[in-house]
Amino acid sequence: MTRTGRGSTRYGRPAAQPAGDYEPPPSIRYQPGGGVTVAFHGDDDRRREFVFSRLPLPGWHELLAAAFAERVGPNGTLRTLTSARNCWEAVGRLMRFLHEHRPSPPATPQELTLADVKAFYWHRAAKNVYLGHVDLRDARGVLLTGHLGTLMAPQVVDFLQQRLPGRNHLGGEPGYSDGELTRLVSAARADVAAIRDRIKAGEDLVVRYRQDPDAVVAADRELAVTLTAIADTGAVPDMPGWGANRLPQRIVLASHLLLTFRDLPPVLVLLAAVTGRNGETLKELPAAHRVLDGRAVELQVIKRRRGPRRWFDTVTWEIGPPSRQLHTPGGLYLLLLDLTARSRAICGSPHLFCAWGNRHRDGQHSTPEHSAVFSTTLHGRDLALSKWAANRPDPVLADPTPTPARPSGEEPAAAPVPAPLKVSFNRIKTSVDVRRTKQLGGHLPSAARSNTMPVLFNNYLRNDPTMLDWAHEVMADAVSEAERAALDAHNRALSAAGGALRVVAGPAEADRLEQAGLDPQTARQAADGQLDTAWTGCVDHDHHPATGATCSSSFLDCFHCGNCLVTSDHLPKLLSLLDALNTCRLRMSEADWWHRYGSTWAAITRDILTKFSPQELEQAGHRKSADVLLDLVEAPWEQP
Repeated sequence: MTRTGRGSTRYGRPAAQPAGDYEPPPSIRYQPGGGVTVAFHGDDDRRREFVFSRLPLPGWHELLAAAFAERVGPNGTLRTLTSARNCWEAVGRLMRFLHEHRPSPPATPQELTLADVKAFYWHRAAKNVYLGHVDLRDARGVLLTGHLGTLMAPQVVDFLQQRLPGRNHLGGEPGYSDGELTRLVSAARADVAAIRDRIKAGEDLVVRYRQDPDAVVAADRELAVTLTAIADTGAVPDMPGWGANRLPQRIVLASHLLLTFRDLPPVLVLLAAVTGRNGETLKELPAAHRVLDGRAVELQVIKRRRGPRRWFDTVTWEIGPPSRQLHTPGGLYLLLLDLTARSRAICGSPHLFCAWGNRHRDGQHSTPEHSAVFSTTLHGRDLALSKWAANRPDPVLADPTPTPARPSGEEPAAAPVPAPLKVSFNRIKTSVDVRRTKQLGGHLPSAARSNTMPVLFNNYLRNDPTMLDWAHEVMADAVSEAERAALDAHNRALSAAGGALRVVAGPAEADRLEQAGLDPQTARQAADGQLDTAWTGCVDHDHHPATGATCSSSFLDCFHCGNCLVTSDHLPKLLSLLDALNTCRLRMSEADWWHRYGSTWAAITRDILTKFSPQELEQAGHRKSADVLLDLVEAPWEQP
């Protein structure tokens, strides 16, 4: 396989191939002493060897190793070190539990019983239901894989294949309120600006000293000499003495030129806020990128939870003007690239987050201090985001808890003391997703960027209080607007057909109807019910107010006609009609319902029922029956 370069292959001359057959290294390795191990190499390029001889019940080891290797192998679904380690720990807890919980533990998979599996679940769920759910989920993934799944009793397999008990999935953590998010992002932006200005001042001092040492003022000359040496070698000198201030002083010295571990919390919080990406993706941002016409940055990010072989995604982040460097994802990314450049050059990592950490303790200089913070594991460095927010000179506080109302005469309760804000990447991402969804008017296909629409709704939007308040406001505004439109349509139709309804409250007697403007004969007919239609009465069916001809309109149009007469005798039927309209609302879309029945509903609720007393409406409610006339007055093809 020596042919290389252009022209080494062409039509009729295939590419060079290695001689012999390729055999990948086995994932299962048998040790000389009889133990078995599984070698893991994940898609995140992290490695580990899992030793099964450390577990009890040797009769399980070889079968467990084969199933585990299939789960975490190249074709498995657990392709990160974190997921493989979580599965390994769940299997280990299961084996230790089976070994200890009864006098004669199951020595082989064939001896495992349903009672053993249930006992393990309830043992873990006794502390936390979520722990029982997760451990049983991870363990069953191995138990049901490969040949191991065929050896267990059928009732055990059936139980493991069922939906896991005990976990009520209600979505992710709620996001922050508008005030909390504003305070959090402002604090992070202020701290990142201070970090940027601090390192820029140190760089400027080194440049001035190299150009003309005598131009540097005497008070800064010693610091300039030290920083120049750090810039040349990357090594931060030890501070003299062994006092308690020695290590903090060394960190302060390094921070003049280098991004330190203490700087990571505000940097990552601000990056999460401006990008809307989760913490795992941000920790693994690469240094490799491409600048597009000076306007945007293109880079490849990792979204682990998309599933195997679907991790990588190309994103384009706006850079913006220099004054917006801390407000745009591309501008902030390029800034962090500069702040971490010195540490990256020394440790040689391709990752963005390379920083300096004080690891020379008690004179020990063997551990390198420049490193890619999250190269080994994403959880290897405790960022303590909440601790950063609470220990700032101006702490980031949560919204105060509302004070419950007290009866009159009691002294008002003392104002609650605001607590420090609990900061997490999940809550930041939820807050950003909520704000973007609101800006896009709730249109999920446009709002879903790093997640699918179901994931965005179920895990980020569904239970967020800010999102629920906004949705309620939108629905209330939409219903109010629909009601106004329906009432306007009713008033326009009524103006064209007589101008006003004839609504007579109180007993439907002839003399009261005469006082309402009806002639004596019509009043007597109305009082006797001779003029009743489906739900109301009609005082002149032969002469429609708009046409002067015999009326041929639908009975639903009676509510927009000047000949319409409504008395207290009609109230039971009107209330029954409202129930029927509400039933139709459940069977058809909101838009169709408002278009077909909105004006009728508005006429009844706004122009008729308001003329009667609550006592009359209550009495009519006791006399109403199921309305069947609505199905009769409409053509069958028009029914919803």
